[in-house]
Amino acid sequence: MRGFARLASAAALALSASAAAAAEHPSYGPELEGFDYPYEVRRFELTSQGKAMSMAYMDVAAARPNGRTVVLLHGKNFCSATFESAIRALSGAGFRVIAVDQIGFCKSTKPEGYQFSFHQLAANTHALLEAAGVTKAVVLGHSMGGMLAARYALTYPAATERLVMVNPLGLEDWKAEGVPYATVDQLHQSELKTTYDTVKAYQLKFYYDGRWKPDYDRWAEMNAGMYAGAGRERVAWIGALTHEMIYTQPVIYEFGRIAVPTTLMIGQTDRTAPGANRAPKEIAAKLGDYATLGKKAAAAIPGAALVAFPGRGHAPQVEAPEEFEAALLKALGARPAE
Repeated sequence: MRGFARLASAAALALSASAAAAAEHPSYGPELEGFDYPYEVRRFELTSQGKAMSMAYMDVAAARPNGRTVVLLHGKNFCSATFESAIRALSGAGFRVIAVDQIGFCKSTKPEGYQFSFHQLAANTHALLEAAGVTKAVVLGHSMGGMLAARYALTYPAATERLVMVNPLGLEDWKAEGVPYATVDQLHQSELKTTYDTVKAYQLKFYYDGRWKPDYDRWAEMNAGMYAGAGRERVAWIGALTHEMIYTQPVIYEFGRIAVPTTLMIGQTDRTAPGANRAPKEIAAKLGDYATLGKKAAAAIPGAALVAFPGRGHAPQVEAPEEFEAALLKALGARPAE
């Protein structure tokens, strides 16, 4: 009985410690309720796959418009709010900026039974831009958003002034490289284990080269907070579906068909490779070498320009915003606000 009592006491202490750790970080609703965005959040109502849905987005006007628009597409573990500093720099330089939360992510609808594809997300984004009166725009995508931006440019070249990909996923085909497939059910179980600590550990290892700054906490909490809230199950399920989408829908084989001016912006220390944890060690060690992958991608895309950020990781717009924004404005032929 005494042994049982000790075990029960230890279990209670472990649960208490776990609850205390969770309480240190915020939880958010299934559409990121409770997390404030830097600019007004608007809604685009659409019907997709037979269901009424709502896409959240920020539409930030320029104080002195230059007549050009930049569309910002977030990554899987990010949201449009993560572009806060870039939005300010772009709008200050004369651009109208539209930053979109994709269906299934952040403040947008989390649908049941949705078939996620980059083609579908591109179509949703194009419909939003048409409704907003945007006929042509610079399309900038980060991480997963880079894959989406490439698909958008391939599908809607006439509506794409320039394609900008910031440390995009999909610069290698993980399946072809030897990363084993994981079923949606397996991915779902993995997504359910998401906490602030797991998010931070992953980002610290792959995104920031082992160097964490307090500024990153907000974005890690934004991502993890949805897994701690009332919509945890739905968020985790969609996380699994979109992870599978990334694995099964590479765009790398179509880079040669990209027919719009393209800029690749690559943090050189990035080692992001979704699914690498499932691969044999000898294969995993070779994945996510963005310094090499960026050069290969630039060579594959006709006329592409490569902007390298030495010592920067997966999210240079977060890690070194001033450096990133100066390079971005230069690539777009614009001057920063005076």
